[in-house]
Amino acid sequence: MSELFPREQFQKKPLAANAPLAERMRPATLEEFLGQDHLIGEGKPLRLMLEQGDLSSMILWGPPGVGKTTLARLVARHIQAEYFQLNAVSSGVKDVREVITTAEKNLRALRRRTVLFIDEIHRFNKAQQDALLHSVEEGIVTLIGATTENPSFEVIAPLLSRCQVYILEPLDRDALDALITAALTKDSMLSQRRITIEDREFLMLLSGGDARKLLNGLENAVRLTKPAPDGSVIITKKKTEEAFQRKFTLYDKEGEQHYDIISAFIKSIRGSDPDAAVYWMARMLDGGEDPKFIARRMIVLAAEDIGNADPYGLTLATSCFTAVDYIGMPEARIVLAQTAVYLASASKSNAAYRAIEDAWSDVRSLPNLPVPLHLRNAPTKLMDELGYGADYKYSHDFDGHFTEQQYLPDNLRTKLYYHPTDQGREKDFRDRLARWWKKRRS
Repeated sequence: MSELFPREQFQKKPLAANAPLAERMRPATLEEFLGQDHLIGEGKPLRLMLEQGDLSSMILWGPPGVGKTTLARLVARHIQAEYFQLNAVSSGVKDVREVITTAEKNLRALRRRTVLFIDEIHRFNKAQQDALLHSVEEGIVTLIGATTENPSFEVIAPLLSRCQVYILEPLDRDALDALITAALTKDSMLSQRRITIEDREFLMLLSGGDARKLLNGLENAVRLTKPAPDGSVIITKKKTEEAFQRKFTLYDKEGEQHYDIISAFIKSIRGSDPDAAVYWMARMLDGGEDPKFIARRMIVLAAEDIGNADPYGLTLATSCFTAVDYIGMPEARIVLAQTAVYLASASKSNAAYRAIEDAWSDVRSLPNLPVPLHLRNAPTKLMDELGYGADYKYSHDFDGHFTEQQYLPDNLRTKLYYHPTDQGREKDFRDRLARWWKKRRS
């Protein structure tokens, strides 16, 4: 890169002797930063922002180990801002307000900017996020939030609207390969040894695009490998597996396997096979799939494929998502399994799904059908005189709290969208509706 990022500004602080390789290799300049060329390459958004000296608040969204924290630090150093880092798990509103107070002093007395980096910002509750709004809007602090979760779901709308969202991607093969080479040749410890990796491709596959995981795995593999008589270290595929403490499961979180396996999982639950469901779930979790992605898909499935045959399925699926968010992995796998087994074993109905699809089709093909007069609201005298609300029958005034009357537009008065099945609770719905709506459901 050019002199936009002068090296002398980014001298590394001394590290402890036992600092892990991932920390020892943390980039000190943006020239050393690997990956994310779509953000910091020539002519790309973040680079242009820094070139113009007009840094705005941002959310860095991406998986672990792709450089969110490092990028935040380097950006703050480039604009010579005071840098504060908070972790949303261990920090609260008090910590945020202390930083804002310091930022106000910096701006007022020193004309110096302040960058507040919040790691795992998705774990801040609404009150904690609200505490940031004013200072971000007024430019008192430049917020850089890091999240592994979709900010559209996890960050409140007012705060999200004040931030630019940048998506960070898993490191590609070239970046991972360059990172291995840099570790072997530039690290103060590894560069002193003659290290050979038998299967670099395998090491990179196990990392899953995560630089931290890659470097920690490499360092563990070196530790586990006994040097040869000449002092050289040859890291075999077996030692690489031992270093990562797991066998490699082929699972591409971004590619075809991602869609194939989640499809097999959903279809196993729909087909009432709990054994297949937990198998495909295990495949996804072992491959590093986001457990909240699995939980979200089960919420959709509970409404689409189980519906009113067992309404508790949707309640359980929704509670599952909350529990997974609270406890995280590895314990979240137990909650996910409990929910998957229940949904697979539950009675099935897609009647509600088919009902909304049929109704949606009519709404689009027959737009703006008028509401029957007796169902209209009559807030004014004129509307009352025009017959709005006339002849409406109040259901609770009748035996069984029901009386048959027209609720659909005239053109659709006999239309049926919901066809309850004879499965589970929905059988009760079917019988009750047939008893009530004798004419329409005869």
